[in-house]
Amino acid sequence: MREEELVDIRFRLFDGSDMGPFQYSSASTIDMLKQRVVSDWPKGKTIIPKAASEVKLINAGKVLENTKTVGQCKMPFGDVGGGGIIMHVVVQSSLTKKRAEKKLDDSPRKVVCSCSVL
Repeated sequence: MREEELVDIRFRLFDGSDMGPFQYSSASTIDMLKQRVVSDWPKGKTIIPKAASEVKLINAGKVLENTKTVGQCKMPFGDVGGGGIIMHVVVQSSLTKKRAEKKLDDSPRKVVCSCSVL
């Protein structure tokens, strides 16, 4: 039986600092990584996530879904030397999400008619 492959992952925060590297198995889910980010969040940062649902992880320009595994996110090229992955961390509080949704829903709708009467 083959030994589980471990992957080194660094988390790049909004201010350019890094968390990690941490080792995860290829079967670890993105949700597990988000929970680790929240629990190990560095002290003294101005933005602090309260829950894993406020964290988005981005790898190779794509926001990762909670159900994906580390093995599915690992790319054959573009990784850090030594087989590591850098994931960017974006924190979006639930209050900010609600404001963004409200702005979209409450925006006045312009009616533009392109009809021509002959």
